[in-house]
Amino acid sequence: MSITLHRGLAPQHRADAARLYWEAFGSKLGPVLGPDALALRFIRRVMDETHAVSAVDEATDTLVGVIGFRTHLGTFVGGGRHDLAAVYGLWGALWRMACFSILAFDSERRAMMVDGFAVDEGYRGAGVGQMLLEAAGAEALARGFTHLRLDVVDENLRARALYDKMGFRVTRRRQSRLTGLVFGFEGATVMTRDLRVANPL
Repeated sequence: MSITLHRGLAPQHRADAARLYWEAFGSKLGPVLGPDALALRFIRRVMDETHAVSAVDEATDTLVGVIGFRTHLGTFVGGGRHDLAAVYGLWGALWRMACFSILAFDSERRAMMVDGFAVDEGYRGAGVGQMLLEAAGAEALARGFTHLRLDVVDENLRARALYDKMGFRVTRRRQSRLTGLVFGFEGATVMTRDLRVANPL
């Protein structure tokens, strides 16, 4: 298996990136971005390939993982009212914007934020996730950030174990009944890795 990391996302991999993103986050975003066909259409429309690192199996030219990130210049999966309206119609855009407004999208100058992280099921356990996190850290440093930050929901124990292993440390917790009602999760842990400190692996 020959996995190569690429800055950005090749045009032929956009649909697979949207699928991986939706497989990872559809259970939480489904009530707002669903049904599946419309959600995938929206994600493909708004993805910014300049805010991602992709992992490709070179033998088959298959996208096997992607990690997106958010900076002051943009985010991997964003979009605004115009994009929502183009996919869901005006009314659909308005209530979806209201739902997304309850999510916390705060930022800090020193940290680049992870915005979407997914590995194809058939490649999990092969180190692809670690490779992508390392690449995101290198990208953050190249863009002038000293820290990489992410949020992990309480139920995602497998991801939390990986982040602990990769040197991320808990900085605070978020708690919101509104996110529980709309997205199905109330608690999330904010974790940050200081990129100036050597990776423990």
